[in-house]
Amino acid sequence: MGDNNRNFIIAATLSVLVLILWQYFYVLPRMEQEQALQQQREQQAAQTSLSQPKPSEGVATPTPQASGAGASTSSASVSPRVAIDTPRLRGSIALRGGYFDDLYLKDYFETPAPGSPQIRLLAPLSSLKPYYAAFGWTPRDSTIATPNAETLWQAPDNATLAIDSPLRITWDNGAGLVFERTITIDENFMFTVTQSVTNNGDSSVELFPYGLVTRHGAPEVSGFFILHEGLIGIFDEEGLQEIDYDDLENGTATEYRSDNGWIGITDKYWGTVLVPSQGGGFDARFFREDRPGIDVYQSDYLLGGVTVEPGGRMSVENRLFAGAKQVALLDDYEQAFSIPQFDLLIDWGWFYFLTKPLFLFLDYFYNLVGNFGISILLVTVCIKLAFFPLANKSYIAMSRMKKLQPEMVKLRERFPDDRMRQQQELMTLYKREKVNPMQGCLPVLVQIPVFFALYKVLFVTIEMRHAPFYGWIQDLSAPDPTSIFNLFGLLPFEVPSFLLIGIWPLIMGVTMWAQMRMNPAPTDPIQQKIFAWMPVLFTVLLAGFPAGLVIYWAWNNFLSILQQGVIMRRQGVPIALFDNIPFLSKNKSDKTHE
Repeated sequence: MGDNNRNFIIAATLSVLVLILWQYFYVLPRMEQEQALQQQREQQAAQTSLSQPKPSEGVATPTPQASGAGASTSSASVSPRVAIDTPRLRGSIALRGGYFDDLYLKDYFETPAPGSPQIRLLAPLSSLKPYYAAFGWTPRDSTIATPNAETLWQAPDNATLAIDSPLRITWDNGAGLVFERTITIDENFMFTVTQSVTNNGDSSVELFPYGLVTRHGAPEVSGFFILHEGLIGIFDEEGLQEIDYDDLENGTATEYRSDNGWIGITDKYWGTVLVPSQGGGFDARFFREDRPGIDVYQSDYLLGGVTVEPGGRMSVENRLFAGAKQVALLDDYEQAFSIPQFDLLIDWGWFYFLTKPLFLFLDYFYNLVGNFGISILLVTVCIKLAFFPLANKSYIAMSRMKKLQPEMVKLRERFPDDRMRQQQELMTLYKREKVNPMQGCLPVLVQIPVFFALYKVLFVTIEMRHAPFYGWIQDLSAPDPTSIFNLFGLLPFEVPSFLLIGIWPLIMGVTMWAQMRMNPAPTDPIQQKIFAWMPVLFTVLLAGFPAGLVIYWAWNNFLSILQQGVIMRRQGVPIALFDNIPFLSKNKSDKTHE
């Protein structure tokens, strides 16, 4: 019994010792680490708040200047909030500072998987990567108190911003000026912000309305040269301006003057854009400032000054777009609010005249059949029909060249060491038989711009994001997720991304091989080897491209094979896909001999 008590005491003592050591060497350091991290976040939030545009002294039309104004840690702490709740948006507006800094898109998710989190577009100062929009007034006289990051706006109890429920917030500066904001939201992603100021004082004041979008830290971008992600704007004389995050130098502002336009920050599929009142003129600015531990990027505008007389009231209406860059929606906003070239928030690229019509074509068929994959197939058929006469001429020329293949081989055998003589005799043969070899390149030349335009459309339009086809293709904008290296999922292991050569890329490779076999082979042995390996190279290359693009290419190849096959039969040219393949041609010859 005594031994048992002794063992119990020893065990209890050791247990207590282990707990003490665990607390001292693990728990306490973790707590200190978390506290230090939280303090660092609060300091960053305090040091990287919004930079208000300021009017220059003595200048009739003010130019935005960097401001040293910053928020204290209180503005980064928990703020009273008013909820945002619409069919497509949820979030809240911070009453301290009046930030639009908490916004989720209800219709969009991070992945196609069930239960995936909703996309968060805007985030508050206390988050790891703040991203927010704000509106306000900048005074000519810096002694006049105007709303800033510390301002605590007053809102009705239990207020919610909804489609049929505008939000009205107010703030009294205690010196005769009462500021008011009325915020409305439509059924999609457009906020309308009406700023008003009432002067109950004894003297007039001059105020300049502004709006800004600020992002702390550059986000992860796609990194493709065909897509712009960063700061963006439309201005009268300069037109579309796109500035990458790393193109802005620290402390240097890129400034514009315009009567009409808009300014903001764009991601691949989402945008946060300020739309000042049009026609009155505004100064716009792209700005970057490197603060301790983080870079701050800002797009802002400053409207012309308004003078509010004693007993007077002035208002200005501006808009904020924060949401998904849907093509039809941006077009509707452009018409409804007279926003110039608002559809260029989507990066259509230099070939706008081709990429946007192609999307509208795809979208038309999508509205008929309800599937973008089927729409791609139908658009491909329409493109083939449009270029049918041109392709016919090309395939007729290629069929005639196919007929001349034996003669071309004889020329190479007659002049095996004289390339110049081979080419001369070959040109004579083409001229005598009235064959133009360049006509065979026409279908490829036509296909290249369509291929690039479709690639652009699949890559930049949100309508294609997470758009399913059939079977294993659940996202036409992403590569085929299957791989031949695990037998398309039959073997229980994950395949590295660089080995994802799926079913559709293989189908495309087979159709490309078949089409090339129907064309006349090059006379040069080296060119023959290159052409023989091209389907393999393209299969590997296109495996990482969007599945919708690979489906288009495979389907286009299949239609071309049908068209070319019909023409070759009419021209009396045999279709021999397996000729000159050693093990197949040998078997064929053996059977013929038997």
